[in-house]
Amino acid sequence: MHLFPALEKLYTKEPRKAADAQRLAEFIAWGPMVFQVSRLMIKFGILDLLRENDQGLTRAELAEQTHLSDYALKILLEGSLSIGTILVNTKTDRYTLSKTGWFLLTDPATRANIDFNHDVNYEGLFHLEEALKEGRPAGLEHFGSWPTVYEGLSQLPEHVQRSWFGFDHFYSDSAFPDALRLIYGDAETKQPGRVCSQPVCSLLDVGGNTGKWAMKCVTYDPEVQVTIVDLPQQLEMMRHQTQGKPGADRVRGVGMNLLDENQAFPADRHYDVVWMSQFLDCFSMEQIVSILRRVSRVMAPDTRLCIMETLWDRQKYEPATLCLTMTSVYFADIANGNSKMYNTEDMTACVEAAGMQVEAIHDEVGLQGHSIMVCKIGQK
Repeated sequence: MHLFPALEKLYTKEPRKAADAQRLAEFIAWGPMVFQVSRLMIKFGILDLLRENDQGLTRAELAEQTHLSDYALKILLEGSLSIGTILVNTKTDRYTLSKTGWFLLTDPATRANIDFNHDVNYEGLFHLEEALKEGRPAGLEHFGSWPTVYEGLSQLPEHVQRSWFGFDHFYSDSAFPDALRLIYGDAETKQPGRVCSQPVCSLLDVGGNTGKWAMKCVTYDPEVQVTIVDLPQQLEMMRHQTQGKPGADRVRGVGMNLLDENQAFPADRHYDVVWMSQFLDCFSMEQIVSILRRVSRVMAPDTRLCIMETLWDRQKYEPATLCLTMTSVYFADIANGNSKMYNTEDMTACVEAAGMQVEAIHDEVGLQGHSIMVCKIGQK
């Protein structure tokens, strides 16, 4: 296994002193309380108030502004002191925001993760043991009886959908500008794209979801035609989201159960690029190989397959890897019971098992540690 330097430093040698390790062990043991106290410190506006008052606020002042009881504030403030999100001046009894509290409050990734974990994952995680033993998304039963979350996505409660899409789009959207330049080139500098040797006129978007990437493509390039392949219910959501928008007439949807090995990808046109963004992490390695084998049949020698993923071993900063490996728990318990966030080794093995080869890997795409694996048909 190859790890980027920040991960090599932390994951191959013991980085903590005994006291720090003991505290972390307790932090893990009380993790549910840590999470909910911190979430409510945000929801009740306490961290916001502390950020707005550099000199700090007393408990009485916080009670006046939040309308919480003194008892509730004691629970939250004392817990937050132990967690490390706030500090207290013992002479004035004024509470202030710590560096950790500032990140908890202001970091967009952290906020998306909090909403996602509370609304989508929290209650279902009680069934993680069953999910891992039985290879099925046992925690999904909290919402419904679908085999995977994708079949039920359009039927989830509105606030759950909002947090699910907020999480999904946050991690993909920041990568789109860099990805567009890699594929289509830079219109201002006239630099061609680095993925294909020819202009990209037709793109196959596999797992296009709500059509955000497709609309980015047709807006960025006034000539490109995009074909989205996804579940029929996902395409209905896509059509609703894109209806009437400029360029939507150059986006078509083809309904397909991607797990059905008897269903072929549309082969009625030449594709310059086949695009898969945060898509293959939704499947097991065996399913990935099946999908890639079938998509290779509609690829020409000059077609390039672009797989955009946040590969956990290629992260520049370790906190990003923590987010990714924990996201794998969501896939096991809620999403489908058999997929995860993959590393380079696993994804490359899938590509090669499908009869393709990795031509290049572009790292640090966007702000959230995406990589784009560029693949072509044919073995090495």
